[in-house]
Amino acid sequence: MEEEYHRLVNGVVESLPRKTKFGWHENVSIGRFQAIAFKLSTLAAQIEVARSFLYRVACLYDHGSEYRKEAAIVKVFCSELAIRAAEEAMRIHAGAGYIRESLVERYFRDAMLGYTTEGTTEIQQIAIVRQLRLFG
Repeated sequence: MEEEYHRLVNGVVESLPRKTKFGWHENVSIGRFQAIAFKLSTLAAQIEVARSFLYRVACLYDHGSEYRKEAAIVKVFCSELAIRAAEEAMRIHAGAGYIRESLVERYFRDAMLGYTTEGTTEIQQIAIVRQLRLFG
């Protein structure tokens, strides 16, 4: 399912307009707006961290090593990243991101669905705590 989160997050980033469409900033690259550029660079960094950690979990699994704690951690991180990315895209798209037919709105719904159905974050956190042997 983590692959699904990566697809979703990358889809969110790809759905962002490359140029502005409204107002006196029409047809300006969105990267020229510092606040948006910072949001996108932060998301890009988080996507790379998630991808690297996901590959690490896959490597542990392939080599027959213990991977349950790491799998739970990457699942929590990826599901929360998908929601953060979708929320940022909705903010960048402004009102257009909230329209029912909007691709961004669909990404947000998919992220929330994955967050609640793919082993809720709280359950994954319990699994992490158990692997850390913090329960008495």
